[in-house]
Amino acid sequence: MSQPAAPQTVPHKGRQPTPANLLGLDYAAEAERFGPPVVPIIDSHAHINGSMASPVYRRVMEAYGVRRVYSQTQIAQAEVVRRELGDRVRFVAIPEYMSDDRRRAMREGFFENMRRWHSEFGARMLKFWMAPRLRDFLDPVLDADIIDVDSPLRRELAAEAVELGYMFQAHIADPDTWFATKYADASKYGTKASHYEPLERMLEEFHVPWLVAHMGGWPEDLVFLDGLLSRHDNLHLDTSATKWMVRELSKHSREAFVEFIEKWRGRILFGSDIVTLDDHFETSDDDNDRFGAHQASGEAEAFDLYASRYWALRTMWEREYEGPSPIADPDLMMVEPERFDAMSSPPLRGFMLPQDLLRIVYADAAEALLERWWDEH
Repeated sequence: MSQPAAPQTVPHKGRQPTPANLLGLDYAAEAERFGPPVVPIIDSHAHINGSMASPVYRRVMEAYGVRRVYSQTQIAQAEVVRRELGDRVRFVAIPEYMSDDRRRAMREGFFENMRRWHSEFGARMLKFWMAPRLRDFLDPVLDADIIDVDSPLRRELAAEAVELGYMFQAHIADPDTWFATKYADASKYGTKASHYEPLERMLEEFHVPWLVAHMGGWPEDLVFLDGLLSRHDNLHLDTSATKWMVRELSKHSREAFVEFIEKWRGRILFGSDIVTLDDHFETSDDDNDRFGAHQASGEAEAFDLYASRYWALRTMWEREYEGPSPIADPDLMMVEPERFDAMSSPPLRGFMLPQDLLRIVYADAAEALLERWWDEH
């Protein structure tokens, strides 16, 4: 298999390092060095929003060979995103995470959104966001009906969703680095392993396909993921959360990682977790608490932000590369503040997958699961 040309890591004149571009890369030129992927990519996990951001994201898609994205878009943004991306985007049903009334948004509001996503926007996958930090803004007693993925109201939602023709996506756990720091209080957040017990019950009860985000939430432990996949034939994983994937997957040997992808061919789908917002086109106010709002300030930085994720992921999958990630990773500072700061990045390992596996990860697995599900439901 021929190798893409090595990245140009000499900083370009006038380019200052940013959290999305520590190496001073020209991401447009880098896309040309990669050339087209072995097959046009289907991104199974992103969050595309914004009338200004969507066209920039479209340029990034075109540059890096991404033909379709499955997006967890805010419902108020769905029309503008569909107008900008056309049939390149398919929507995933989500609740109104930023609602002033989150309790309602997670309950009857989610039922209402699910029906509207289905009828107006053609959504056929519903997302359960069950990150441990959900416990930061829900009460374990008052919200016992929704706090776990198999809680009573979640089961009611899942039952109606199945009748409508939905499959499921889920965010179950967060990085080991977070459980060592912000989730250290197990009495509040539980252990990491405990978050998989309700998931496994739901996988058994609702035997539609499930796509569990971020390598199932445990890229640190391929043995655990192997067991999870072995027990549940309706379970699939996506590779989204680029910083997390780069940091943790790069710690595995090429032999172990390729063996894992080979064993579970067809059940590992490409995903980026790119978040696009119009907030990225202006300097963010310090009080702006929108997720990802502070990651870019202007069109050039927004392009770099979105492109950096595809650069890092394509490098990891395609290249024989051993070097720094171009993306700052604050998790390093969380765990070892004496060694790292907010602009530190981890090593990135290129696994140089064989072309047949690349085809499966980049597109064939999503064709067999997502594209077929949409076509049949």
